[in-house]
Amino acid sequence: MKNDDLGKLILRLCVGGLMLFHGVHKLIYGHGFIASKLKAVGLPQFLIAGVPLGEVVAPLLIIFGLYTRPAALLLAFVMGMAVWLVHMGQLTALGPHGGYALELQAFYFFGALAVAFFGAGRYGVAKPGKWN
Repeated sequence: MKNDDLGKLILRLCVGGLMLFHGVHKLIYGHGFIASKLKAVGLPQFLIAGVPLGEVVAPLLIIFGLYTRPAALLLAFVMGMAVWLVHMGQLTALGPHGGYALELQAFYFFGALAVAFFGAGRYGVAKPGKWN
């Protein structure tokens, strides 16, 4: 039952695949509300371009195992920014069913970090290496 590369593939498909739904939703329905969040904390609004990169491009790269480590770091950064800009009030809160209120955000953040440290493994488009 020892197959580290299969485990890495499952983690990549889970983290990248599930985040892709969020990114596609924002492409369809817009992500303009983030511009006001950036402005409220004094950040330039051009950073809004990071949303489709972090929630569509990075997950696709993670899924395919191409530039996996930088893509996973980008995804982790985007999730950190999402928590900072939108969810800080829930940082220590519990959800309505007793779980951590930000468990989904935590899953994406820490899952992306795990992918960044583990790399893609051998089941990917690119060969394992520095960027994968």
